[in-house]
Amino acid sequence: MSSPLAPARPTRISLAVRDSSTMLRRNLLHARRYPSLTLNLLLTPIMLLLLFVYIFGDTMSAGIGSGGPDRAKYIAYIVPGLLLMTIGSTTIGTAVSVSNDMTEGIIARFRTMAIHRGSVLIGHVIGSVLQSVMSVVLVGAVAVAIGFRSTDATVLEWLAAFGLLVLFATALTWIAVGMGLVSPNAEAASNNALPLILLPLLSSAFVPLHSMPGWFQPIAEYQPFTPAIETLRGLLLGTEIGNNGWLAVAWCLGLAVLGYFWSTSKFNHDPK
Repeated sequence: MSSPLAPARPTRISLAVRDSSTMLRRNLLHARRYPSLTLNLLLTPIMLLLLFVYIFGDTMSAGIGSGGPDRAKYIAYIVPGLLLMTIGSTTIGTAVSVSNDMTEGIIARFRTMAIHRGSVLIGHVIGSVLQSVMSVVLVGAVAVAIGFRSTDATVLEWLAAFGLLVLFATALTWIAVGMGLVSPNAEAASNNALPLILLPLLSSAFVPLHSMPGWFQPIAEYQPFTPAIETLRGLLLGTEIGNNGWLAVAWCLGLAVLGYFWSTSKFNHDPK
């Protein structure tokens, strides 16, 4: 019979939280020590923002609405898509990081230790979501510096926009983790995750759907980025959201569940 003064044994949940926190600190330390990958991926949406605003802004703005060229109007139009592209870029680094862990032997070492099995993946996911949020804030700051302004968005709408960005980051991160687990090396992981940054280019991020060729419009419409972009535009700029809000949340939840089961299944049955 245990003594009433004996310390309580940690529960399964407390162990999972403790080990996941340890893995999160590990991944954040890796990101801080090797910032070049995150920096390179972050530069892509920033360069696209500057390119489309200052090189193509006048021409593109004249084509998306009535009236003449209006660069400020085009800045407002493309920023929501670039914020989501920033998330896609950041998660490519997650796929590379997970692949490195699987191929360099550290995962095999973790398997021999008395740690919660899922904490390795959870640490990667939480770390990536935090990096995605920080990257979005940085890109958003650049957008504000060059002229982006929200149109009468309420506090509730800003919170909804932030929640959508976090949910979208979580969904793409779980997909990126799965891509990293099935990749034989870091180069393959980067290539496998490339659609996460290419899909926004095939969405309504830069031009409206109705301006695209008829055969291409279904490709741009029926994918996860377009409803999320249109929802962000509605929340921040006051445009019509329609069914895009529900579609965006459904895409996020579906991708998150798919990525979670794919990643955990591969991780538990692939002892590299």
